[in-house]
Amino acid sequence: MKKERMKDLFRDWRVLALLILLVLSVIAIYPHFDNNGNLTTNLQYGLDLQQGAWLQLEFKAEVVGFTTTEPVDTFVTNLSKSLDTDVIQVDASHLEIRKSFTQAELEPYFAAEGGTVVSYQPGISAATADLVKQILEQKINAMGTKDAKVNTLTGLNNVARYVRVEMAGVDMNQAQQIIGKQGKFEIRIQTTGNSTEHVLYGDSITSVQVPSQSPAGSGNWGVGFTLSEDGASTFQSAAIKYGATVDPSNHKLAMLLDNQTVYSAPLSQQLAGSLQSEPTRELFASTGTGTNGMQEATNLEIQLRAGALPVDVSVAGSGSTSASLGQHYMTMCLIAGILALIMVAFVIFYRYREPRIVLPMVLINASEIVILLGFISVIKFQMDLPTIAGLIAVLGTGIDQLVVITDEILHEGIVPSPNVYLKRLARALTIIVIAAATVLIAMLPLALMDLSTLKGFAIITMMGVIVGVVMTRPAYGKIIMEILSE
Repeated sequence: MKKERMKDLFRDWRVLALLILLVLSVIAIYPHFDNNGNLTTNLQYGLDLQQGAWLQLEFKAEVVGFTTTEPVDTFVTNLSKSLDTDVIQVDASHLEIRKSFTQAELEPYFAAEGGTVVSYQPGISAATADLVKQILEQKINAMGTKDAKVNTLTGLNNVARYVRVEMAGVDMNQAQQIIGKQGKFEIRIQTTGNSTEHVLYGDSITSVQVPSQSPAGSGNWGVGFTLSEDGASTFQSAAIKYGATVDPSNHKLAMLLDNQTVYSAPLSQQLAGSLQSEPTRELFASTGTGTNGMQEATNLEIQLRAGALPVDVSVAGSGSTSASLGQHYMTMCLIAGILALIMVAFVIFYRYREPRIVLPMVLINASEIVILLGFISVIKFQMDLPTIAGLIAVLGTGIDQLVVITDEILHEGIVPSPNVYLKRLARALTIIVIAAATVLIAMLPLALMDLSTLKGFAIITMMGVIVGVVMTRPAYGKIIMEILSE
């Protein structure tokens, strides 16, 4: 009879789905021995659990609310010239000034150009913060650094004042070199066949504009950039020398970053004609139309900067973790997890005094952790101390919900009939779903906001709740029914 009941249990889709997910999670985690005979997995560890360094950088810029009696375009252009820096219009009433000024220093400049400072906030706009994040990520990836995280800390007013960079596996000196390093940017002109000749290096580019549509009105997206006076003369001479001004289609302009071609296109007829007579400092690299053209323009802007950020930064904070300290933290986290599971088992046994109830509860609880670790491994999420805290929190909330199911079923101290059992199980699951919804709502702001040290905790807690409601609670309800029916 018992064998038949066990077969029926494992044929149940809820139990079967749980077992399949457990097997897939173990495969994703892939525990194995490395070449040195040490047990390792596919899990990636963050800065807290291995050697690494972090830097918090402060943007030397500000977002200013303004009013003006002048046309906005004229006002922005004149202000940019008087301040000798890039001034970007964020929206109808805010400007981003990419240089460090106090509000008192800005007010005379605004007044001179026919404007007034309405509000002042140190930092950069959310769009520029996203660009900074992409530049830093590309720079870190180009250096071959693994397990790196870049988080811009953006407030509710959409102004970011800081960016935090975490790099596991490197020391502080390496981290500072990687952040400060620029790539080698080069412009070349096609001569004959696939041969090209050097024209300029990136130091001849004095400024790079944000992606925009062509001023000619063609609808093409692209990036405008400005050459120095010497760079413009050199560019004109090379274009004439190699025939790009008279035969643009066979003498394309190529841009390379660290010897990799990032852009290649012929000169426009208008630019080719103007270069015949005079140097041109203002250039526009067209990338195409539509969404794809806009994305290509964004990528090209990053390449043109060659790793240089659009605004200056200063180090507002830094820190590092040694290899021995990271190993100590990892060991303590493992001990904390095991102790948490043991304490859960002890409390459950003290409550029910029935091993047949305690064992399924503990195993179901442990299975949630394995499934979450498999999920972490698949998405390459870094495990750090907040993530570990989230896993331990899942142990606690998970066992609470299993107790709700068990107590609801044993409401009168006896095993109910199958029909009554299903009604009580449905009522228990309803309570659990409502409780899970409150946890998800509470954790959602932490998961979405740029609080990098708390994101891991929030995401893992939310995933634990979802896995519990969708997978482990229904499976436990079926398992405990079979056990109590005996």
